[in-house]
Amino acid sequence: MLDWFVAEYPKHCKRKLDMGKSCIRFKKIEETPYRLIGELATKITVKQWVYTYENAMKK
Repeated sequence: MLDWFVAEYPKHCKRKLDMGKSCIRFKKIEETPYRLIGELATKITVKQWVYTYENAMKK
């Protein structure tokens, strides 16, 4: 999913991707690629996200 997002980001935003381990930083709110973020959110189910989160918290 990371590779997909990194490849798609330049198609939706002119600025360079500024991303950390758990966040994406945007310089100007009017340049936020909402459609891309929405598409990203549909790529994982709530159940999958909870499973991933719970496993990460156990470590």
